[in-house]
Amino acid sequence: MKTSYHVKFWEIRPNKSATKSGKTISYTVRWTVAGREKSKTYEKSAQAKNWLSDLRQAAKNGEPFDIETGLPLSMIKAKEARTVLDFVRAYVEMKWPHAASKSRDSMSDALSTVLPALTKETPGRPDAKVLRGALRKYALLPEGKRPATPPDMAQAIRWLESASLDVQDLNETKVIRPALDALALCLDGTKAGANTVKRKRAVLHNVLEYAVELEELPSNPLHRVKWSPPKTTETVDPRVVVNPRQARELLVAVTYVGKRGRGRRGRGQRLMAMFACMYFAALRPGEAVSLRKDDCYLPLKGWGRLTLDVSRPEVNRQWTDTGDAHEQRGLKHRGETDVRVVPIPPELVKILREHIAEFGVGEDGRIFRSERGGVVASTAYTEVWQEARMLALMPGQVASPLVRRPYDLRHAAVSLWLNGGVPAPEVAKRAGHGVDVLLRVYAKCIDGQEEIVNQRIEDALAA
Repeated sequence: MKTSYHVKFWEIRPNKSATKSGKTISYTVRWTVAGREKSKTYEKSAQAKNWLSDLRQAAKNGEPFDIETGLPLSMIKAKEARTVLDFVRAYVEMKWPHAASKSRDSMSDALSTVLPALTKETPGRPDAKVLRGALRKYALLPEGKRPATPPDMAQAIRWLESASLDVQDLNETKVIRPALDALALCLDGTKAGANTVKRKRAVLHNVLEYAVELEELPSNPLHRVKWSPPKTTETVDPRVVVNPRQARELLVAVTYVGKRGRGRRGRGQRLMAMFACMYFAALRPGEAVSLRKDDCYLPLKGWGRLTLDVSRPEVNRQWTDTGDAHEQRGLKHRGETDVRVVPIPPELVKILREHIAEFGVGEDGRIFRSERGGVVASTAYTEVWQEARMLALMPGQVASPLVRRPYDLRHAAVSLWLNGGVPAPEVAKRAGHGVDVLLRVYAKCIDGQEEIVNQRIEDALAA
């Protein structure tokens, strides 16, 4: 096989029909490898864009391209795969370099659920939990990321390799249905959450689309299976939203968590300002733990400003490139260099100024740190939050969904802004949402709309 790194891409070319309407009937992706032109035509624009994106990512990651086929080596590996397991492994290796850590985790979770269902009935099938562990921790990691495999896991992987169906078997709907049914169940046999099923089905769909792109399958078999996933709920539960008085009481309660006596700091005191950022500025937890002093404009009087450009979502170390559980990345739903400016009220300005004066900042300018100077772990701040709820809320409220998670402070902030009459585009800009997503997700948290609508209907009836 002769390969080359000399690759060039053109923009996607729409192909028009020869009729008077001139309607676009297909889309062609064109590129060259070592000067040889290659092309691939799709019926839909999205398919062409996905293919071009995969090729460009492979080139960006420094993969050599096969001169004869025009494909990067990762795609050649997938085309040569004969079993579903080998194909999925090649798919993971192709996606891994340009996928976010959370996406890698989600992809592995979904495929570890599906692959055991795409096997033959052969003797010696390991326990479902063992199969899932073998896939999650070893088999579905790229070769350079796999740790030493213990004997029981190695045996499970060997069974999977021998029992895995052929890629061509995926053409049969009777093969796909058990995989979909597996997505809908947890390991203990209980129903999986609707959002979990939706997320995992999307991963399976993408794998099958990749097989279609590589011409290993004629079409995506998922489209031929009459299978209805459970309905998902995208809206925020209004029961989790606290009012301003409750939010302030909770912030005070946080300062009492872990207090070691008069005049001595507790772990809650180090985190109160971080929770305040989630409530008063609607920051996501990953954005709050990444906040630096240079990101803050904190005047002595009046409103301040936070300028956000990074987030540190927490994920298992095996999914990151750095081995750090808090890999730094750009803002959610934004480009790598995008920023989000959030005006903050004087109350939060004061809280942040006092926090910096008492605790200082880290060497990298981060405002919120663990006692040892590291990134604040989600287990640490969640534990503090649960103790604060016990201190601030009534027993019935503690048992309720009311602000059960720190993330619910962000929900409370966005709901407050919307109910206060702030225009949706401005709320969306500050919260880092799209307007359509904002109104859909927070539809049930906007109070007072029913009375307004009822009055308008009453006025119309009386006219």
